Amino acid sequence: MATKKIIGRTDKADFPKLKLSEIDIKIDTGAYTSSIHCTDIEEVDGVLIANFLDQDHPQYHGKKIEFQDYEITTVRSSNGNQEQRYEVQSNIRIFKKLYKISLTLNNRQEMRFPVLIGRKFLSKKFIVDPELQDISFLQSQA
Repeated sequence: MATKKIIGRTDKADFPKLKLSEIDIKIDTGAYTSSIHCTDIEEVDGVLIANFLDQDHPQYHGKKIEFQDYEITTVRSSNGNQEQRYEVQSNIRIFKKLYKISLTLNNRQEMRFPVLIGRKFLSKKFIVDPELQDISFLQSQA
């Protein structure tokens, strides 16, 4: 069995398929799914199109990303409300390693972190230490 890496409560990660790098992420063991901030999410002829981040974010590139494969999933928020969201498969680079990740698309404009990483991704890979921050990012800078 592979050794689990220790990750802090926040970090920065790259999402190569989405052409995003050094994006602030928040680790949330209370959330099952991972979520990324998107705007202008629309389905056109069986293709899902979304704009990642927004003009307020320094990594915003304005390019719409298309997904041929996606699902609609039900997500329960921390206040108990359920909502339907699009879920896509992507990748994340953290600790200099590339992993597959499922991301639900959501407008997180009011949130401090554009990406929330949930238990579905963390399980069997990471142990969360809430006293630590940016471990992966600092290691990548060394």
